[in-house]
Amino acid sequence: MEISAAGRLEVRITAADVGKRVSVRSLIEHGPSGEKFSDTLGVLTSWDNGVLRITRKSGESVRVAESALVAGKVVPAAPARRRGPAASYGELARVAARGWRPVESERLGEWELRAAAGFTRRANSVLPLGDPGLPLDDALTAVRRWYAARGLPAYVQTATGAEGTQELLCAELERRGWVREVTAELWTGGLAPVADLGDGTSGVLLSRDADEAWLARYRRKGVSEVALRVLGGGSPGALAPGEPSVWFATVPGEPGAEAPAAIGRCVVDGRWAGFAAVEVDPARRREGLATAVMAALAARALEEGASAAWLQVETDNEGGRALYDRLGFAPHHAYHHYRAPEEPVSEGSAPDSSAPVGDGAS
Repeated sequence: MEISAAGRLEVRITAADVGKRVSVRSLIEHGPSGEKFSDTLGVLTSWDNGVLRITRKSGESVRVAESALVAGKVVPAAPARRRGPAASYGELARVAARGWRPVESERLGEWELRAAAGFTRRANSVLPLGDPGLPLDDALTAVRRWYAARGLPAYVQTATGAEGTQELLCAELERRGWVREVTAELWTGGLAPVADLGDGTSGVLLSRDADEAWLARYRRKGVSEVALRVLGGGSPGALAPGEPSVWFATVPGEPGAEAPAAIGRCVVDGRWAGFAAVEVDPARRREGLATAVMAALAARALEEGASAAWLQVETDNEGGRALYDRLGFAPHHAYHHYRAPEEPVSEGSAPDSSAPVGDGAS
């Protein structure tokens, strides 16, 4: 909190500080255990009609009455992470997008509209890295038309909690009635420590393709051809220069088992290796199979020149979060999927189909 030379708390923020990271203390009328104050740290996303709105790292939006302010100040960006590789939000967002590619994408300014017949929100949402080239309301209308033309709900993927993330866009979407449906986190860590956990005797098999056995363990049932294209990363067979390299890991089950004991997926893209779909037979948990899968994939990624790792984990996945923490990963930022309000989309054309089309986020 900001304290004056006389020892008094002071409010040293104004509406001109919208968009900056702030720390505020405010009075509360009925706090637990007689508490009188509440402290909030996050990005000031609006200050209208006597009410401040602050978005925390988690994406939670907190409303604070101006009349309740006791102290407040602008604070520096979040301090550098104490462990794991350094990376900007933009770099990680682009790498993550390349690691989970849609089957169709189109540019709207610097936004990327992505579709994959509804297979996962990540492959069926807008990645808004920059300026859409239109006023926000016009851009969101164009987004809704584009997804409506494909029979899909419109989603925008945003992020909070790191330098360069999109707290202001989150607030604008919520103001327009868009609903946050899912929140997860992207974690990063060193790759070599994960590879070092492998003992060479775990029986992990690596392949370029997700075969029937692998798919039998994958938790998303009824995987379609579209899903297989997303999982495969668009790089079957010989890899083109600069294309991400996709690997699938399998630990065979007992003889006669319908599915493997464990599976995993890894995408190697430059210095980054991204892990996903690490799943273990519930009857074989606590045998170290998830660690063995990740270690085998990490070792292969090291051979291909990667040095850093990332993965995505939902906030309620306590088991996964505990495992990844033990492996040396830590949260970098939170990301969210906002769904368009249930309102009819006005007649009109989708964005110009002559715009450049590509599979990756630029």
